[in-house]
Amino acid sequence: MTVVPLKHNGRLAAAAVLIIIMGGLITSMVTNPRFKWNLVGQHLTNESILSGLLTTVWLTVAAMAIGIVLGTIVALMRISDNPVLNTVASGYVFVFRGTPLLVQLIFWYNLSALYPTLTLGFPFGPSLASFEANRVTTVYVAALLGLGLNEGAYMSEIVRSGLSAVPHGQREAAQALGLSSGRVLTRVILPQAMRVIVPPTGNQLIGMLKTTSLVSVIAMQELLYSAQLIYTANFQTIPLLIVASIWYLVLTTVLSIGQNALERHFGRSDRRATRSKKA
Repeated sequence: MTVVPLKHNGRLAAAAVLIIIMGGLITSMVTNPRFKWNLVGQHLTNESILSGLLTTVWLTVAAMAIGIVLGTIVALMRISDNPVLNTVASGYVFVFRGTPLLVQLIFWYNLSALYPTLTLGFPFGPSLASFEANRVTTVYVAALLGLGLNEGAYMSEIVRSGLSAVPHGQREAAQALGLSSGRVLTRVILPQAMRVIVPPTGNQLIGMLKTTSLVSVIAMQELLYSAQLIYTANFQTIPLLIVASIWYLVLTTVLSIGQNALERHFGRSDRRATRSKKA
């Protein structure tokens, strides 16, 4: 019998329409002199822009590291049988996930209005040391506190969902082999939970990269704020915003490649199981 391939006229028509629309948009962007692509090229490697880019990168990495560590600790507290730990962790998530990040950043930046002096010591005992809040809560500290603590609340839910996705029988089997609770967590539970944790964590990292632009409200010179300083002086708003957007797209692409590599790494067991079933 002659096999006649199925025709997809609807798909071809939709693809043709999309190609025409995309071609029109690209042509409009390239030929429109108001985009001022020559200024975009000039400012793409501007010293102030590159300095803001480095600030955005280290702020993203540092805040995400704080969020992952803190989120893991809070997730373990959430699944603990200790009611005190569970209540404290739930309260932390409730507060930092329930209030806007912008408000948190402004709050940490103005912490000295509530506590002019920060004291390290016991609640009803002697103080070990004291510091002036204005000197301690610099713009960098306020940015890290705001971004890191907020991210920790979201990461705790991601880690908790990953840990909950591992069958309880895995823990029981590991304990039956005589493994300690720490080794059960690090050798059995976490490696399996990473398949669930990595994808949303990658999304959170990419989101954190773009969220760092909010620290411009506390006058921290990251990528967007650097672009704002330049176009405030030369009034070339659109070209400088395009420059910032290009660098954000570049960093997002790099992070997406790393996320895909991690997902393939932790998904090796699934691929092996699929190949064995096919065999």
